[in-house]
Amino acid sequence: MVAIFPGKDDGLGTGEFLEQTPRQDDSESAERLPSGLESRMSEEKAEDEEKTEDLEETIENRSTTSPQPGRGPWPETATAEPLISDSPPNGGYGWVCVACVFLINAHTWGINSSYGVFLNHYLTTDKFPGSTFLDYAFVGGLSISTALFISPLSTSCTRLYGTRTTLLVGVFLEGLALITASWTKQIWQLFLSQGLCFGLGMGFLFSASVGIIPQWFTTKRSLANGIATGGSGIGGMIYSLATNAMIRTIGLGWAFRILGIVALSVNLVCALVIRDRHHQVGSIHMAFDRSLFKRFEFLLFLGYGFFSMLGYIVLIFSLPDYATSIGLSAQQGSIIAALLNLGQGIGRPMVGYFSDASGRINMAAFMTFSCGLFCLVIWDFAKSFGVLIFFAILVGTVAGTFWTTAAPVAAEVVGLQTLPSALSITWVLISFPTTFSEPIGLELRSARGNIYLRCQIFTGFMFVGAALCMLVLRAWKIGEIERLQEDGRERALRDDDAVREHDSDVGNETAQAGARPMTKFWRRMIMLRRV
Repeated sequence: MVAIFPGKDDGLGTGEFLEQTPRQDDSESAERLPSGLESRMSEEKAEDEEKTEDLEETIENRSTTSPQPGRGPWPETATAEPLISDSPPNGGYGWVCVACVFLINAHTWGINSSYGVFLNHYLTTDKFPGSTFLDYAFVGGLSISTALFISPLSTSCTRLYGTRTTLLVGVFLEGLALITASWTKQIWQLFLSQGLCFGLGMGFLFSASVGIIPQWFTTKRSLANGIATGGSGIGGMIYSLATNAMIRTIGLGWAFRILGIVALSVNLVCALVIRDRHHQVGSIHMAFDRSLFKRFEFLLFLGYGFFSMLGYIVLIFSLPDYATSIGLSAQQGSIIAALLNLGQGIGRPMVGYFSDASGRINMAAFMTFSCGLFCLVIWDFAKSFGVLIFFAILVGTVAGTFWTTAAPVAAEVVGLQTLPSALSITWVLISFPTTFSEPIGLELRSARGNIYLRCQIFTGFMFVGAALCMLVLRAWKIGEIERLQEDGRERALRDDDAVREHDSDVGNETAQAGARPMTKFWRRMIMLRRV
C-alpha cells in the first residue's frame, strides 16, 4: 500500500509528491536517506511541533482576554470564544455615523458656541439684576466643564448599558436644560439649566459619540473625524445668527424653547441611527486608567489639550463682546461669532483631510501654532468690521484644531483599544481650563484703551504653548518609529542563516542606536517626516 502526500517546498519546487512506503519499511528507507537530508527533516519536524505549541498558546491567551459578559453591548459568549480581529471597513456605514456625529456636534457644541450671543445679551441688557460679568462667564464655562468632567461617568454608562442608552440620556437632559432655561428669573436658575443641566446632556452625547468615528476608518480616519467635528462650526454659525434673530424678534424665552425642541428632535434621530464597533475592536472602556499617567507621551497630549482650551474658550466667547467694545452693534457681534464658527466648519474637515496626508501630529502642531500667531498678530489690529470679519474666518479655520485631532492623535499615542480611557481622562483634565478660561479672559480686560490687549496676548501664547507640546510629542513619535524599525532590522538579522557572521556588526549597530545623543531628540522636533 502506498500513500501519496504533497511534499514541503524545500527548494526543489512546490507541488511535488513524495511516496511513502508502508510503516514497516520506514527503517529501511531511513537507512537509504543521506545523513544531511535526514538531519534536515528532523529539524523541520521539531520546528513544526514548536509552531503548533505556540499557536495553541496564542489561541488560549486570546480566549482568556476576551471581553467579559455583562449588561453592555457584548454577548454572553464573549468569554467562551477567541477575540476576533476585525479591521475597520474604512467607509461603508461609517459615513452614516459621520453624518450622525456631525449633527450631534452641531446641536451640542454648535448651540453652546452661540453662548457668546447670549453673553452679549446678558451684559448689555442686565437680564438678571445684581449679576456680574463673572457670573455670566461662569455659566458658559460651567456647561463645557460639566460636559467634559462627567466623561468617566458616561464612559461607564457606555460599558454597562451601551452607546445608544448613553446617547438617549444626553438627548433628554439637553432638551430639558434648554426648555427649562426659558423660564429662568434668577442667575442661580441659569446656572442650573443653561450651565449644569445643558453640560450634563452635552457630556453624555459627546463622550458616547466621540470615539465611534475612529473605529470605522483607517486611512480616512482624520478626514472623517474632521467632517464630524465640523458640525460644531456649522451649527455654531447657524445658531449664532438664529439665536440673535430670535432674541430680537420673539424674546429670550422662546429662543430657548425653539432651540430645545430642535436639539431634542435631531439628537434623538441620530442616537437611534448611529452604530459603534466596540466589540470588533475590543475597546477597553475603563473610566480612569491611571497607568496612562506613567507614559510621557500621554502627558504631552494632555498638555496639548490643556493649553488649547485655555485659548480656545477665551477666543470663541470673547469675540462678540470684543466687537461691541470697538463700537460695533450687537447684531454685528453675532455676525462675527457666526463667521468664526463658519471658519471652524470649513477648517476642521480640511485639517482632517491634510492630517491623513501630511501626518496627524504634524498638522496638529502647525495649525495650533498658526492660531496663536493669528491671535498675536491680527486680532490686536482688528479695529473695524471688515478686518474683524477677516480675522474671525481665518482664525476659525484653525481654532478648533484640538477637537479635530484629539481622537486621531490619541489613537496614535495609546492605540485604539485604550482610546476610550485616554479620551475620558483628557476630557476630565481639560474641564478645568474650560471652567476658568473665560473668567480669566474677562479679568484680563483693561478699564480703558485697548481693553482686550492682555486677553489677546494670553490667548495667543496659550495656543503657542499647546503647539510646543505637540512638537515634543512629535519628537517622541519619530523616535518610537525609529526604535521599532531598528528592532525589525535586528530581528531580521537574527533570523538569517548567516547570523553568526554578523553578530559582531549587529552588536556594534545596536550599541550605536542605543547611545543616541540628546541633539538627535531636538532634531526630531523639526525634521521633515510624516507622523
